[in-house]
Amino acid sequence: MNKTLLPLRLLFVALCAAAGWLVCYAVSDWDNHQVMAILVGVSIGSLVVLVDIMLKGFSLRGLSAITFGIAVGTVISYMISNSPLLEQGDPAIIFLVRLTLFLVCTYLATVIALRGKDEFNLVIPYVRFVPHDVDVPLLVVDSSALIDGRIGRLAQTGFLGTALVIPRFVINQLQAIADSADPHLQARGRRGLETLGALRKIKNLDLRINESDVAKREDIDAKLVFLAQSMRAKLLTTNYNLGKLAEFHGLVCLNLNTLSKSLRPELVTGEVLEVELVKPGKEESQAVGYLDDNSLVVVNGGRPHIGHIVTVEIINVLPSSAGKMVFARLMES
Repeated sequence: MNKTLLPLRLLFVALCAAAGWLVCYAVSDWDNHQVMAILVGVSIGSLVVLVDIMLKGFSLRGLSAITFGIAVGTVISYMISNSPLLEQGDPAIIFLVRLTLFLVCTYLATVIALRGKDEFNLVIPYVRFVPHDVDVPLLVVDSSALIDGRIGRLAQTGFLGTALVIPRFVINQLQAIADSADPHLQARGRRGLETLGALRKIKNLDLRINESDVAKREDIDAKLVFLAQSMRAKLLTTNYNLGKLAEFHGLVCLNLNTLSKSLRPELVTGEVLEVELVKPGKEESQAVGYLDDNSLVVVNGGRPHIGHIVTVEIINVLPSSAGKMVFARLMES
């Protein structure tokens, strides 16, 4: 982008210099000041380019909010200026009052519009040339769900019938975590960014980036709840505290951990399954393995097969504090 802007900026400054030189032909008094006119044109062009550089971080959303604020402030000042309050009096004083009303009303309206630019964006959304269905349900995703990674595999299955909304401040949070000095936080942040990249590559997945930001990191959870409320969306997370906060505000919160638990198969006596034996059991000849949901499987006569995947038949299932404990026996070859 910068390689494209630099030639445009240089061309703009050159055109301003040429305009200053052409002014000398239009104004006869400037015939002997052509160099000065060119310098004035270059100065004006450079000043405009400098303002352009200073507005680098200014978004279209902010510009639309300012425009809306100026328009509302102008309407309010016009209505007050033409009210019966200012029908009679000294014309000079009335002019000053109207000027003051215009400046104050437009300033206040612009500041309010900038402070609430997220709400303004939701009330008057931008027109995007993307075939989005207005009636598609929305699902706001937080950083914990992206770091978890299972959302990527779930989206690839095609079971998601919603549009995923990822706020810009969530992406910034992942970037900050990935840039952390702590290697564990780095790994978590990078996994979240990798999940985001994988979601972008999934065909037919409606992925939307919401251009919202937060002033403080501690306000992220509150902003997620507010954004989901404003968009009438559900919230996807693995954060227990965020889920409780969302439920308190009447939001539907989807937790990937709850989904994972609900998808665990029900194990019954006589069922045959495969399990990898990883270590010896407490009793002689027993070996222990784990299922995908981390349920413990104790296999009678499995000690000689440690390190291998064997086929077993369930003979008993007992509940435990960590989930379920499954007792099984080896199936004959």
